[in-house]
Amino acid sequence: MPLITPTSVVIGVLLAVYLKDYAYIIPWVFAFMTFSGSLNSNFSSLKQILHHPKPLFLIVIMLHILMPLFAWSTGHLAFGDDPYTITGLVLAMAIPTGISSFIWVSIYKGNIPLTLSIILVDTFLSPFIVPLTLSVFFQTTVDIDVLPMMTGLFWMVVLPSFLGMILNQVTKGKSAVILSSRLAPFSKLGMAIVVLLNGAVVAPYLKEVNLKLIGIAVTVFFIAFMGYLLTFITANLLKYDRETTVAVTFNGGMRNISIGAVVAVTFFSPAVAVPVVLGMLFQQVLASLFGVLIKRHFSREVLQEGHSV
Repeated sequence: MPLITPTSVVIGVLLAVYLKDYAYIIPWVFAFMTFSGSLNSNFSSLKQILHHPKPLFLIVIMLHILMPLFAWSTGHLAFGDDPYTITGLVLAMAIPTGISSFIWVSIYKGNIPLTLSIILVDTFLSPFIVPLTLSVFFQTTVDIDVLPMMTGLFWMVVLPSFLGMILNQVTKGKSAVILSSRLAPFSKLGMAIVVLLNGAVVAPYLKEVNLKLIGIAVTVFFIAFMGYLLTFITANLLKYDRETTVAVTFNGGMRNISIGAVVAVTFFSPAVAVPVVLGMLFQQVLASLFGVLIKRHFSREVLQEGHSV
C-alpha cells in the first residue's frame, strides 16, 4: 500500500490527458471497493461497541471535531487567503477512518473488534458528518451542496457496506471466505484506478512544482502526522492497554483518503482535491512509521516491568 498510492498519483498526473475523461467511473469503482472490504464484517461486530464505548467516542471526537478544527486552524495560519486549500485540508481530516486501518491493526496485533466497530459506525455516519463538518467551517466562504454530497456518500459507502455485511451474515461467513479473497486483488486494483483518476483530475495543480505546492505538501504531512501522534498520546494518557492503543492510534490517524478525493473531485473545485490527493502520498508511510513507534514503546514498557520485578 505505501507503494500503490504514490505510484498511482504520479502515473495519473503524467497521463492526465488520456485519463481525465474517465473520472465519471470513480464512484462506481469506489462502491465496489467498499463492498469488497465489508465482506469480512457482520452486524455482530457492532455489538462490540457496548463493550468498548469510550475508545469509540474518543475516535469520533478526534476524527470529526478536534482534527478538522486543527486542520482549519493550521490552514488559516498557512494559507489565510486561499479558501479552497483550507477546505481541502479540513475535508482530508473530516472524512471517515480508513478501511485499511484494519490491516495495520492486524499487523500490530491490536483490538480487532474495536477496529471493526469504529470503521462500521464511522462509515455509516459519514453521509451526515462530512457535509455537516464542512458546512460548519465553510458556510460563508465555500459553496457546499450538502444533499448531493450526502447522497453520493450513501451510494458509495453506506449501501455497499450494508450489502456486504448482509451477504456475510446470510451466508454465515462463507461469502468472506469465497468472495473476499477472490475480490481482494481487484479491490487493490480499484484503489490504484481511483487514485490514478483523481491524480489525473488534479494534474494541472500538481504538474507545476512551486513553493505553494511544496507548502501544501508540508502542511498536509504535518496535519496527518499530528493525527497519529495526538491519538497515540491520548491513548497513553488514558492508560489504554496495548491492543486498544494500537486500534485507537491507527483509526485516529488513518483516513479513507480515496473517498475524500472522490468527494473533493465530485463536489468541489479541483483545487480542493489537491491537499486530499497529497495526503495519499503520506498516509501509509506514516502508518508504518507509527507502527514502529508503537512497537518500540510497548517493548520498552515490558523491559521496564521486567526490571521492576
